[in-house]
Amino acid sequence: MLAFIIRRFGQSVLVLLIVGLVAFAMFRFVGDPIDNMLGQERTIEDVQRLRTQLGLDQPFVVQYVKFLQEAVQGNFGVSYRQGRPVSEIIMERAPATLELAAVSGVLAILFGIALGVFTAIRRDGVAANLIMAGSLIGVSLPTFLIGILLIYVFAVELGWLPSFGRGQTVQIGDWWTTGFLTASGLKALILPAITLGLYQMTLIMRLVRSEMLEVLRQDYIRFARARGLRNRVVNFRHALKNTMVPVVTVIGLQLGAIIAFAIITETVFQWPGVGLLFINAIQFVDIPVMAAYLMMISVMFVGINLIVDILYVFIDPRLRIDRAGGH
Repeated sequence: MLAFIIRRFGQSVLVLLIVGLVAFAMFRFVGDPIDNMLGQERTIEDVQRLRTQLGLDQPFVVQYVKFLQEAVQGNFGVSYRQGRPVSEIIMERAPATLELAAVSGVLAILFGIALGVFTAIRRDGVAANLIMAGSLIGVSLPTFLIGILLIYVFAVELGWLPSFGRGQTVQIGDWWTTGFLTASGLKALILPAITLGLYQMTLIMRLVRSEMLEVLRQDYIRFARARGLRNRVVNFRHALKNTMVPVVTVIGLQLGAIIAFAIITETVFQWPGVGLLFINAIQFVDIPVMAAYLMMISVMFVGINLIVDILYVFIDPRLRIDRAGGH
């Protein structure tokens, strides 16, 4: 077990190094930040001085190694746009994105599993068929269109919820701000959370339904029913437990996707998170902010995948036997 974790951790570190290299290489073709930082009356001496000051005159390999050395220490340089440490800027924006992702993830997991189980057990019912038909909306429509539709209905026509912003927030500690403790903050969170979590919820629901229908056809389920066990025990203690093995993988990936693709939702709702920060950084060619954002998302994806791989061993006893046998 320990050897498996160490091996997976080493693979995760290698993936992060490759992602960082690819990202750092791509950002060199986004544009020249010097053009945005200096005015029209700049001289060649001004351009050369600023390029030297930012370290852009050094070879690519030197820049990349220096970036990794600083990133390990939590230092991603200074923003070209704001002139402030990138880590400080991200820490200010991270609470908004993490709260939005947390609420969206909880909604997606709870409703996805519950509706998936319901539509599998009541697969011939009218309600189950209506839910499956409605799930096509979340799967087929793009996120930005869902957000615009929700804004039009609940903010423009009905006027129930705000269409943009985070609402009033409360400071907790030195850097964390939350909207959970204010009425306007909770209201502002509803539409972005639904927009961000709808696709993940429908995906989880359809996967749970498909896997549970497959499990319910197995012989041991028929044997359990033949023994006279109640439907509740058969469905939730036996069928659902075996259904969750492949579902855990998808849930892990979707949690990472929620944070990564919050960028679209944050842009639609002008949510002050790191996704909107990344969009503004692209417009200004703020390479330190873009690199820090991509590395943060990569760490989250790799970390979630590592946790999912470890959870596999605890969920499925067969994997523990394989690990013990050296397979």
